[in-house]
Amino acid sequence: MRIVVVGDAGLDVVARHDRPLAHGGDTRAEVGLTGGGAGANTALWLRAAGADPVLLARVGDDPGGRLLRTELEAAGVTCAFAVDADAATCCVVVLVDPDGQRTMLPDRGANKHFGPSDVAAVGPAALAGAGHLHLSGYVLLDPSSRPAGLAALEAARAAGVPTSVDPQAAALITDPEGFLADVRGVDLLLPNAAELAALTGSGEPAAARELLGHVGAVAVTTGLDGAAWIDDNGLRTVPAQQAPCVDSTGAGDAFNAGLLTARLRGEPVRDCLAAGVRLGARVVSQVGAQPAPGSLPT
Repeated sequence: MRIVVVGDAGLDVVARHDRPLAHGGDTRAEVGLTGGGAGANTALWLRAAGADPVLLARVGDDPGGRLLRTELEAAGVTCAFAVDADAATCCVVVLVDPDGQRTMLPDRGANKHFGPSDVAAVGPAALAGAGHLHLSGYVLLDPSSRPAGLAALEAARAAGVPTSVDPQAAALITDPEGFLADVRGVDLLLPNAAELAALTGSGEPAAARELLGHVGAVAVTTGLDGAAWIDDNGLRTVPAQQAPCVDSTGAGDAFNAGLLTARLRGEPVRDCLAAGVRLGARVVSQVGAQPAPGSLPT
């Protein structure tokens, strides 16, 4: 059940406000500091789902980086971190509106310097005995870290390890053809409807058929409409699970973790989708993108 995650680890400053932001003025908010980063989020939800996650990332040589390593390892995540002596650990300001929708102001920090040498240093050991490698699209969508993402996918292919990629951010997919070239040969692509629209022109799950020449299968999250799986055998769907939307940050990361863990267990496609939807519903009903420490397996 070892799953290698390649992606960002960082700190989230979460500010929940109950009224429109006063541009140039003050808006009262509830502010908290939590662990974050798409890679770290996915790794922790994998742990919550019962997998054995390994996280490949780059952090700063600073209190934030040390705090992240301590908390992740205490939760059961193996940290294969490169430490950057010059750049600070990633930090993201997350603005959460009254409807639970989030706006993010990210500084990838040390993650921007994540490179092929980092993958080469820890990748072979991390991939030994792994059943899957999952790559966060943020790594590919930043030109500075893109070579590391490509190196990770190539290392997994060479080791015979199946792969998945979450495109992660529709607004950053400015070159759809280039992104699809980068993920060619990946076993599973995990977009939401907006990311699917950025890649195909349509957010409808059926549009994912256009991507099957590039990837083996596509699992699309469609918010209140649930999720869909598209491969050469057709399209299968599951409904959403009702939950109060307190904070939507990390919903896709949790969905990925639930689906991938069920997939590695050999469960049927619809059960894999349902497992992802359950974890996605769980994360949106709380503040923060990661599971509470007390909820993780010992």
